[in-house]
Amino acid sequence: METFEADYSKYDFKNSTDYDVTFEKGLSEDVVKRISKLKGEPDWMLEFRLNAFKFFMKRPVPQWGGDLSKIDFNDLTYYLKPIKDRAKAWDELPKEIKDTYDKLGIPEAEKKFLSGVEVMYESESVYSSVKKELEDLGVIFCDTDTALKKYPELVKKYIGRVISQNDNKFAALNSAVWSGGSFIYVPKGVKVPMPLQAYFRINAESMGQFERTLIIADEGADVTYIEGCSSPIYSKNSLHAAVVEIIAHKNSHVKYITIQNWSSDVYNLVTKRAFAYQNAYVEWIDANTGALLTEKYPSVYMLEPGAKANILSVALANRNQHQDTGAKAIHLAPDTSSTIRSKSICLNGGRTSYRGLVKVGKGATGVKTSTKCDALILDKESRTDTYPYMEISEEDATVSHEASVGKIGDEQLLYLESRGIPEQEAINMIVLGFMGEFIKELPLEFAVEFNRLITLNMEGAVG
Repeated sequence: METFEADYSKYDFKNSTDYDVTFEKGLSEDVVKRISKLKGEPDWMLEFRLNAFKFFMKRPVPQWGGDLSKIDFNDLTYYLKPIKDRAKAWDELPKEIKDTYDKLGIPEAEKKFLSGVEVMYESESVYSSVKKELEDLGVIFCDTDTALKKYPELVKKYIGRVISQNDNKFAALNSAVWSGGSFIYVPKGVKVPMPLQAYFRINAESMGQFERTLIIADEGADVTYIEGCSSPIYSKNSLHAAVVEIIAHKNSHVKYITIQNWSSDVYNLVTKRAFAYQNAYVEWIDANTGALLTEKYPSVYMLEPGAKANILSVALANRNQHQDTGAKAIHLAPDTSSTIRSKSICLNGGRTSYRGLVKVGKGATGVKTSTKCDALILDKESRTDTYPYMEISEEDATVSHEASVGKIGDEQLLYLESRGIPEQEAINMIVLGFMGEFIKELPLEFAVEFNRLITLNMEGAVG
């Protein structure tokens, strides 16, 4: 049986970085203009940002979810550029940045089985690589800033189409100050054989990271994208407010996997949404094991007949953490189907919440949708809540919802301990078994890494 050592140093380390461009703390219209000017953006993007900034200033901080009252938007840094020019080869990166990602295993993952890698450090992409055979097929995989320069008409056509500047307060903030993120375009009929990966790292204290990811799968295309996130622990809070937009055209398949391990001082407030057209299939596979507060509800809008959605989210809330996660399946066309599965674990006084929406619009006949929420509570101090919403406007729909809350039984532990397995290891085995449905969805290397994250978080679950 494999054992894991509780070595948080892989994620909780800080590097001294000499930044090429540094902004002072605070948010204003001038900050928005400076970001756009530094990037040499077209006028329409500056207008996009400024309109979003106006929306952000007008909209109140949401009161319906976790506690956001302690976010001080003027105590955050909105832009840090770590290096002057993006590296063309891994060895060209500054040592302190290269060391960061070496510790996280990015070069090894790239060499082993990835079709492409995008690496973001603070506000900018510092490195990207895509296999030549994919470029020859017309696949575009780069950071969103590069896409804006090289493919402006494509970006202009799709950015903000799925998630508008005024969708919510934090989507508006992202639209105003976005930097970095991944841009993917897969042409008609092209199937990307191995995953594309991006890794987002916050290194500085009181940092705001606002990547913007846009994935377009053309008719019949197939792509899997894996996203990882981490940061060191500081005494002051940081903010991660990303936006992810997916456009899945007719008969396409997009699978988006997230393994997030932000430190316990990060507000992780992310808007993720997909448009699925005729017979398209969108999968969100989402794991949240860190952050002070996570609010994230991956959504699929099924706009044409035959579209399908599969949303699987897992969350682990440890001491002083609140994972407010869930999913949205919006059926706006006939014969569409969706599956929502949620797994959550809370321990040491942590809190998990499932917040979901299933909507069947008028005229969306023949819909099939199911939701299943399972929560595991490991002590009396922890808490879990479920907030399911269903709006069904058609009688011809098959809708199911199932929820369960449990704890690790004494009989389970006694059985394993009677076989010579120590209590902590027995708890780890039960928890990993509970998460097995999610782990099966991951490529092998990432499944091993996720097992490590869960086991590290479980240290101290005994007693």
